[in-house]
Amino acid sequence: MQIDVTHDVFKLAQVFTISRGSRTEAKVLTVRLNDGVQTGWGECVPYARYDETLESVEEQIRGLPNDVTRAALYDLLEPGAARNAVDCALWDLEAKRAGKRVWDLAGLPAPKAEITAYTLSLATPDAMQKQARENAFRPLLKIKLGTPDDMPRLEAVRRGAPKSRIIIDANEGWSADVYAELAPHLVGLGVELVEQPLPAGADDALREIERPLPVCADESCHDRASLPKLKGKYDVVNIKLDKTGGLTEALALKEAALAEGYQVMVGCMVGSSLAMAPATLLAQGAMVTDLDGPLLLAEDRETPLHFDEKGVHPPKPDLWG
Repeated sequence: MQIDVTHDVFKLAQVFTISRGSRTEAKVLTVRLNDGVQTGWGECVPYARYDETLESVEEQIRGLPNDVTRAALYDLLEPGAARNAVDCALWDLEAKRAGKRVWDLAGLPAPKAEITAYTLSLATPDAMQKQARENAFRPLLKIKLGTPDDMPRLEAVRRGAPKSRIIIDANEGWSADVYAELAPHLVGLGVELVEQPLPAGADDALREIERPLPVCADESCHDRASLPKLKGKYDVVNIKLDKTGGLTEALALKEAALAEGYQVMVGCMVGSSLAMAPATLLAQGAMVTDLDGPLLLAEDRETPLHFDEKGVHPPKPDLWG
């Protein structure tokens, strides 16, 4: 089997800003596995927060044996972007070899469309109100916060989109005191969930403060090994393929998390439809689906995912799976 890796760049529709910085394009790695007859492919988004670069992830992938299997992959690579792209490409290759869809191979029901959140970029209150007004037709908005001046931004979004459901992502940007002060106001403004309010290395404080709305672990949750450290701190786990290291572990994490009483959010990095496609299987029945990456792009894969009023639809075979 031949393993090919390419660097691909997708321009964003507009500058995308979170508390850690801004970007104007999505830089991804595309992996293609060719067995001489069929080609399976997958995408990953290396993330600096986890000390990943395009180059380091590519090196991991190129170091794999040509006969790698999904089972062997888990002994060869740690959870992360490299393993994700290869795992998803192997799923795609297996489906094409079998002439079946991935969900049939995984023993899952055929997926349906799921309403996805749409992320508003961090900006001034006036700019965020304008973004909210332009997207007020969307049923679920996600707001990037995590600064000392977040309440004016949140209030501006609520004015711009009075009927939309709202979740927020603080990207580890608050302290325990800031979150405790803000939480009642978040509830008053109808916020339904807050993602990673405290830094992953300082989130034990969540055990000691009241959680009046569900708190979701993002940077604090990677794979099943993360779950024991989350007890008493979080109500929801955000499962992202680039954190779990692929669909195989993501499905196992979802099952384990639900069994332990957590609710599930399915999220993404900013990537193309190829990166989101496997996650549409994972999103079935999730409390929150956040697979809006393609909606933030000015350009996408040749066969993109379909989005409409019902949400994000499962991929066509020409895209993945």
